[in-house]
Amino acid sequence: MGDLVTMDDLTNDEILSVLGDANRLLPVAKGTLHLPLLEGKVLANMFFENSTRTRMSFEAAMKRLGGSVLNFSSVGTSVAKGETLFDTMQMIDGYADIAAIRHPRQGAAQYSADSVEIPILNAGDGAGNHPTQTMLDLFTINNSHGSLDGLNVILVGDLRYGRTVHSLSHALVRFGASLTMVSPTSLRMPKEIVSDLRSHGAEVNEAESLQDQIPDADVIYMTRIQKERFPDEDEYAKVAGIYKLRASDLSGVKKAMIVMHPLPRVDEIDPSLDSTDHAKYFEQAFNGVPTRMALLCRSLGVEVPKKVS
Repeated sequence: MGDLVTMDDLTNDEILSVLGDANRLLPVAKGTLHLPLLEGKVLANMFFENSTRTRMSFEAAMKRLGGSVLNFSSVGTSVAKGETLFDTMQMIDGYADIAAIRHPRQGAAQYSADSVEIPILNAGDGAGNHPTQTMLDLFTINNSHGSLDGLNVILVGDLRYGRTVHSLSHALVRFGASLTMVSPTSLRMPKEIVSDLRSHGAEVNEAESLQDQIPDADVIYMTRIQKERFPDEDEYAKVAGIYKLRASDLSGVKKAMIVMHPLPRVDEIDPSLDSTDHAKYFEQAFNGVPTRMALLCRSLGVEVPKKVS
């Protein structure tokens, strides 16, 4: 049993093991096979911030494995009455076997993990980490390219506030990826993260033009400019819609290049790209189900059979 608060909670071998488990669980995730590995277990979905894919894929993952789900949001609960996060988590510790938590405050997932006995899976803490998203991203990349090793990955958009790219960049460099960070100056990847990545021997480049990077990319990871993270609406208006990828931009790309996006998209990927072989963002969203299945099993100490049938 174990928490997953940041990607540092997993070794490279553990990452690959979880990805292997997720791959074997694909037919269960698709509903073509019934495998109640988590029957009798209860997941608490603790969402203090809006979510569609993360919350629903956690719920789908738990239910596909025969478990039950308690859905919690800060709207209509005692949080509105002033209940502290500590007290809320103490209550959940008695109701559930495991909890996924999304919270607007960076560090809330670690605080929760330190407060309770049940395993905690970080489903996003402010502009901090989003390790279960990183795992489904790695699953998507691995299944598309057959490996995570030595890829050229372009991260685009809101790299300052985007927790998905913070977690993903750390994970990718552990497998020898070269990273190019494309963003406006005001949304560059935090200096401490870039410095940390380089200290681990990573090749990290920063640029403002997306078009120049496209031909050499193995993965283009688009992100939306997150209006809700901006303290000033005028600052948001300066960078909104700055990057947009269209099917016509991909004429000279590598055949195996994939385009990813954690979703929701606003206008950074044109619908013309949806029907191309490069578009993987909807498949990426589905991949949250088998990946989170594998993570739930790992944290609850339940082994995924080597042969699922």
